[in-house]
Amino acid sequence: MTGTIFDIKHFAIHDGQGIRQTIFFKGCPLTCWWCHNPESQSIKPEKFTRVNKLDNKEFLKKVTIGYQVSVEELFKTISGDKIFFEESNGGVTFSGGEPLMQSEFLFEIAQACKQNGIHTCLDTTGFAPEKTIQEIAGVIDCFLFDIKLIDNEFHKKYTGVSVDGILRNLKWLDKNHKNVILRFPVIPGITNTEKNLNDIKAFIATLKNTHHIDLLPFHTISKSKYKRFNKEYKMGDTPALSDDDLLLLKTKFESTGMKVSIGG
Repeated sequence: MTGTIFDIKHFAIHDGQGIRQTIFFKGCPLTCWWCHNPESQSIKPEKFTRVNKLDNKEFLKKVTIGYQVSVEELFKTISGDKIFFEESNGGVTFSGGEPLMQSEFLFEIAQACKQNGIHTCLDTTGFAPEKTIQEIAGVIDCFLFDIKLIDNEFHKKYTGVSVDGILRNLKWLDKNHKNVILRFPVIPGITNTEKNLNDIKAFIATLKNTHHIDLLPFHTISKSKYKRFNKEYKMGDTPALSDDDLLLLKTKFESTGMKVSIGG
């Protein structure tokens, strides 16, 4: 069995506990306005021309984003970092894109890791059939689960999909005592409105076994990627939040009794 990925990050420290290896799956059913990895949205490999400059000269290089890899090949790469996982209580994180778009491949590689004592995290939008979430939960040790907008119409406007199934999947994970860390992208004027913050805090209050949320600050680093891949950048000149704004937001979420971190 093969899957399509577009990057592997070794020695990651922001995608779960300990030192980790993060595997970036290609393909995502969401089209979030603020997506930091626009090259991840299409499941197909994409070609573009990179311009390198040296001594006032330009050199063009053809680059392909995305490639196929087998479960065996990928597991061999993951296993190469196992000593670092063991020393730091780390493991592997499956990110994207949305790994659940390739659920069969994800299950096989996560199962191989779990059978060999490697801790597994899934960084997910939660957008998948309930059956898929429930099956994958058997081989995932920790879910890094995005929660963006509660209002369904706003969610469809800014991400392209309904939020209803996402919230059902989150409730199922919580009800079944799965290890979940919520991730809230703080997007000025979109997710950090007073209404959405109140809606999210009200929803969080219904969860019984989920006690940690990461605030993920919006940044403009990815803006150049949209130009490079000839994609529309919908965030315009939206500025990032200040550190003071993030600390204030952290305090608001801590009032719900949640453990709150800035960054993931």
